[in-house]
Amino acid sequence: MRPQKKRIVAYNPSVSYFKPRGIPMLELDEVRLTVDAYEAVRLSDLEGMSHEEAGQVMGVSRATFGRIILKARKVIANAIVNGKAINIEGGTYMLVENKRVFMCNDCGHRWESALGTGKPKECPNCHSGKLVRVKPDKIR
Repeated sequence: MRPQKKRIVAYNPSVSYFKPRGIPMLELDEVRLTVDAYEAVRLSDLEGMSHEEAGQVMGVSRATFGRIILKARKVIANAIVNGKAINIEGGTYMLVENKRVFMCNDCGHRWESALGTGKPKECPNCHSGKLVRVKPDKIR
C-alpha cells in the first residue's frame, strides 16, 4: 500500500469534540473524524462545492474526495444514530491559509487569491504573465 498524499486543509477546526447532551463522558463510546474528513464535510455540505471542486481545493482527485466524504458522513451518521461522541483529530493533511499568495517576477507585486480559484493569468499591477506562487508557511 502506498503512503497517502497529504490533503490540503484550509480551516483548522475550532471545536474538536462533540458529544450527546446529558450523557456522562464515561458512558459514551467515541468515533474519530479526521481533520481532512472534517474539511471534506465543510467544503461539500456547508460550502456546497461539487466533488470535483472540493477535490481541487484539497489537492486530491474527485474519486479520492468522494471516498473521503463518504467515510466522513458514515462516521457522523454513526455518532448521531448511535449516540456516540465525535473526536475530530488526526489524518493526513497540510494546514494552509485559506488564501494563496502570488508574486509578479517583473514588478514584485504580491497579492492574495482564494484557494481553489486557479492560477491568475497576469499581474493586476503591471499585467505581466511572469507569476510565481509563494509557498504557504503554515504546513503541518
